[in-house]
Amino acid sequence: MPGQYREIVLWLLATGDHDIAFLTQRRNPPRFDGLRTVIYKPHHVPGKDAYGLSKVWEEATGAGFGAAMAARRLAQEEGVKPDIIVGHAGGGELTFLKQVWPDVPIVGYFEYYYNLHGGLVGFDPEETVSDHAPFLMQARNAVPLANIETVDLGQCPTLWQRDRFPQSFHDRMYVCHDGIRTDRLVPSPAASLSLGRLDRPLTRKDEVITYVARNLEKTRGFHILMRALPRILTERPEARVLIIGGNDVSYGGKNERPGGLRREMEEEVGETLDWSRVHFLGQIPYPEFQKLVQLSRCHIYLMMPFVLSWSLMEAMAMQAPIVASDVLPVREMITHNETGLLVDFHAPDALARQVIDVVSDPGAYAHLGQAARAHVVTHHDFLTRCLPEHLAQINGFLPVAKRIAIDV
Repeated sequence: MPGQYREIVLWLLATGDHDIAFLTQRRNPPRFDGLRTVIYKPHHVPGKDAYGLSKVWEEATGAGFGAAMAARRLAQEEGVKPDIIVGHAGGGELTFLKQVWPDVPIVGYFEYYYNLHGGLVGFDPEETVSDHAPFLMQARNAVPLANIETVDLGQCPTLWQRDRFPQSFHDRMYVCHDGIRTDRLVPSPAASLSLGRLDRPLTRKDEVITYVARNLEKTRGFHILMRALPRILTERPEARVLIIGGNDVSYGGKNERPGGLRREMEEEVGETLDWSRVHFLGQIPYPEFQKLVQLSRCHIYLMMPFVLSWSLMEAMAMQAPIVASDVLPVREMITHNETGLLVDFHAPDALARQVIDVVSDPGAYAHLGQAARAHVVTHHDFLTRCLPEHLAQINGFLPVAKRIAIDV
């Protein structure tokens, strides 16, 4: 909570016309004026020795039953019956809600379907693929397979994500991103950012290179970034690299080395890197993230074939020149030499060469940032593109008297 629903929930609350409740497992969830938060506990959590092929389903049904029991209490004790339910289909919470409210429509967010080819598995040649992988991935898909029969309509944020799902899902889904606040995420020539170890703020006059991920992990190409940095910093002696990201794992297996992947890569590149010009900022407040991207001379976005980060489109909205990995989900947002630059994910030297070119001659690449912003404004702006589409889909399930006005 609020996950993908932050902007639409805030917009609905601002109208003053809606009664919204949010079911969440979070013990200390964010609070929004006018939003009712209902905290539920999973009815069951699988043990550490749970059978691998059923563990994800076991966890999902435990969460789903816990959510359904919380919903039943609302129905029985307070007479609550929602006009519509909207939620993420991946965690299981939607699975049993029709048992509580059989005739209430549900719109489910379908984020990822696991396939043996075209995604994370087998993409990194450094990672071996178990011969059990096809069975484990099929087992993980039990949750979306059950929930496509539970929901009345599915939503996918991108075409690439939709196309990961079986063809039988497609006619029951609409494709629309969560939405980017391009009215707030804008370029700023006056952007500056102070760092503790520097005696003056960084500005757009500095050679700032940025990288952003929730956590520093291989799925988001952190190891590739680190292998590219020695050459970048050697050839650009005034450049500084600002890295946002925690040291946990969001996707894939946990790095068992003390200090995680960051420590592993620090040891790998060792003395070949000028550490005085590399700044690990951890997970920073959102306003600081905005400043960092606004002053970036080159923003690096790396990922294996997986779910796109909001940060890519946010950086595009702020007109940052972007060098990104050349994988299918990224190509949906970036066209090479038009809205950004694409390089082979597995080639840190190619990444280094492209970043060096961008920071060496920012004027020659300024048009990429301008075109990137135009693309996001046209296709993924929250207020003018995504919100109207989401409301139109929701209104399709509501009686005329309860439909949400789409005049935004």
